[in-house]
Amino acid sequence: MNEPDVRWTVAQRYEFMEWRIYWTGSVNRKDLETKFQISSPQASVDFRTYQEIAPGNIEYDASEKSYVKTRNFRPVFLTLSPERYLAQLRAIESGATRLADTWFEKTPPVETIPEMSRGPEAYVLRAVIDAIETRSQIDIFYQSLSRTGRRTICPHALVYDGSRWHCRAFSVDRQEFRDYVLGRILSFWPPEPCDVDPADDLEWSTEFVLRIKAHPGLDAEQRAAIEHDFRLEGGERKLKMRLAVAFYFVKRHNLDLQANQDVPASRIQLWLENLEELNKEIASAKERSRRLIAGRSPAP
Repeated sequence: MNEPDVRWTVAQRYEFMEWRIYWTGSVNRKDLETKFQISSPQASVDFRTYQEIAPGNIEYDASEKSYVKTRNFRPVFLTLSPERYLAQLRAIESGATRLADTWFEKTPPVETIPEMSRGPEAYVLRAVIDAIETRSQIDIFYQSLSRTGRRTICPHALVYDGSRWHCRAFSVDRQEFRDYVLGRILSFWPPEPCDVDPADDLEWSTEFVLRIKAHPGLDAEQRAAIEHDFRLEGGERKLKMRLAVAFYFVKRHNLDLQANQDVPASRIQLWLENLEELNKEIASAKERSRRLIAGRSPAP
């Protein structure tokens, strides 16, 4: 069913109603009044008009004094997303989001693994975003495992590797595109004009299709479990991503260790069919980027 043509503010209330009904089992006028600061008569109108738009979706339970979903419930305004639900749950638990800023009234018992990596300071993130938006270069004081000191970078994108946030940037010092962990930027200097073209970052602009399977070292029962867990339909899943991001995907899932006999298949679980091809594509993109950059550099 296509979403009806209603005002955005009204559609948002309808979506909230469907969210509460689906994920908590019920919703009432008070819920609408509290969340959207509307009057009781307006809440009543919302329920009545919603039932006209989606007849048979909800019914009033007098004992609960709430509306509940029927067996025929099919959301019209809500896109069912377990990922969205769990992401908000994690954000609430970690303190990144307040309960009041979500559609939860309360959360189920939940525990999450604490984040170990340090995130960026707000002023650092703002400076990096400004540099991206204005195509500027900034000097940063960067703390790395090999060398702590001043770097000159031209950021053009943000990257999340599943654990930490990075900025994708051109290194003026090294004359190549690299990633910088935002949490390791301790301070920065005022921005200056940057004449580097992000289009030269071929690892960023080039996409690659990874062919993922269950590790061949697993037995049939184990492979079936992994195929279900990772949605490997027909035994394989194809994932398209930028070369710059594929590097982190491979590391995160230990796919760079897939042929290591000392690491059990049950630990790695997945197998990248075209790992060698991916590594060649990354190396090729790096080299082509270097040539582009060298070609644009003014002669001495």
